[in-house]
Amino acid sequence: MREYLTSADVANTVCMMRSAFNGTILVVEGITDFRLYGKFTVDGEVEMVIAHSKDKVKESVHTCNGSRGDRKVLGITDSDLDILKHGRSEGPVFETDTRDAESLIVMSEAFDSVLWEYGDRESVKEFRERYGDIRKRVLDAAYPVGLLMYISSKRSLSLSFKDLDFGRFIDSRSLSCDTGSLIREVLGNTKYRRTDSASLRGMLSDEMRRNHPPESVCRGHDLVDVLVIGFRETFGAYNSKDIRSGELGGALRMAYDLRMFSQTDLYKDTMSWCKKQHLALWREYDTQA
Repeated sequence: MREYLTSADVANTVCMMRSAFNGTILVVEGITDFRLYGKFTVDGEVEMVIAHSKDKVKESVHTCNGSRGDRKVLGITDSDLDILKHGRSEGPVFETDTRDAESLIVMSEAFDSVLWEYGDRESVKEFRERYGDIRKRVLDAAYPVGLLMYISSKRSLSLSFKDLDFGRFIDSRSLSCDTGSLIREVLGNTKYRRTDSASLRGMLSDEMRRNHPPESVCRGHDLVDVLVIGFRETFGAYNSKDIRSGELGGALRMAYDLRMFSQTDLYKDTMSWCKKQHLALWREYDTQA
């Protein structure tokens, strides 16, 4: 039923909540955002609402702050490709530092904790000696996928990236991406093609020369899918040989703590905005603890 939920429905949910709660209301895109951000909010002072899409977060929050005059409502969305197109937005709707919440976590020390938990010591050492830093390899592997999404959006190509088989274009031993195989996989996954393989390869080469920041390009879900291949096929310990993307994503969220989150612009910007509005939002990280 969530596909029938409108931004007005989300705003109405906020209004109904407001009748019994006078604190801060944070609107987020989905359930994984709820699980992530919820563990950092001030107990009893903040309630959360899931809008089920980025546009519904934006529209509902602006409705609440505007025509309904409720200035105790803010939203958080993924930056997605907007971060490449026109930079970060300002409140009352805030965006992640990186492309999405999951990539924000991968760029943090949570990645190292998960690698320690699920990686085989000797295999990890051998991989690093041969191919270099594992996080960089994961980013490099997912980078062309993110760029193709950017190209598709910018040129209105309507390429389909749903349920891609990463095993068809990611080398399990080196975690390198075969861009030719990637393009074939994406085109094969797209019902109505508006381009061909040669043209798409040229577009991808042009964008790769622009050196867009990986953290702004790489989608978190893709980073996790690449890391799953690494754990299952190359450097994983016994407890990760059958690990799935959902499980690994959950492990990364569990490893991501308040100290890591407090270092992000998202934390600082939302905290600053809420303090100006005299609202509670995040627990403050105690540097003396």
